[in-house]
Amino acid sequence: MNKEEQLIIGFRSLYNKYAWLNNFKMEKGLKGYKPSEVHCIEFIGKNVDPNVTKLAESLYMTRGAISKLTKKLIEKGLIESYQKPDNKKEIYFKLTEQGKVINKVHEELHQEFRERDKVVFDQIPQEQFDSMLSFVEKYSRHLDIEIKKQGLDIR
Repeated sequence: MNKEEQLIIGFRSLYNKYAWLNNFKMEKGLKGYKPSEVHCIEFIGKNVDPNVTKLAESLYMTRGAISKLTKKLIEKGLIESYQKPDNKKEIYFKLTEQGKVINKVHEELHQEFRERDKVVFDQIPQEQFDSMLSFVEKYSRHLDIEIKKQGLDIR
């Protein structure tokens, strides 16, 4: 196995372990909510004037899927839509009080996971962090180009 394969397998294994380890607490703390719903709520909570297009780009979903998802979240009372006075065409979303509660639970769980994993991250020198982040950014840009080449870009 070459280094590229080792790296990809390592990333996949790392992600799977992270997700599996966190899954029990996430499901318990966010019972009744699907991961896509929680991530949509998270994006809306962290961004200014989120719309269907921005959500689709961020969550790697089609605009149609985001439209269905936001409709569900509106029905559940977690988000609401709004329009700007100067742009009646575009629809944006914001969290309701109930949505803010779900977002806060999600943030607190992630903070708990960061505290758990701090022992590892505290040992990594800044130069190594910079190098890893540089690689992740380069690889991400490469994958963005490949997505566009295949006509899969949802932007």
